[in-house]
Amino acid sequence: MANKAVLEGGPDDLPERTAAVPAPGEDLKIPHRGGYEHFRSTTRTQDGPDGRLPVYEWWERTESAE
Repeated sequence: MANKAVLEGGPDDLPERTAAVPAPGEDLKIPHRGGYEHFRSTTRTQDGPDGRLPVYEWWERTESAE
């Protein structure tokens, strides 16, 4: 079980392209520029410095209520 995932898509200025995964298959919500970038699990994996990680695709942005 991987506890990190590769992030694909989303804003070009997203500082990290890997993120902690709370539970396998669970959507990720990454705080960014006063809102959140949402990523969904895919069936793909990618090899990198942290080993083979699941790939999560960007699917939407929501604004923060603050």
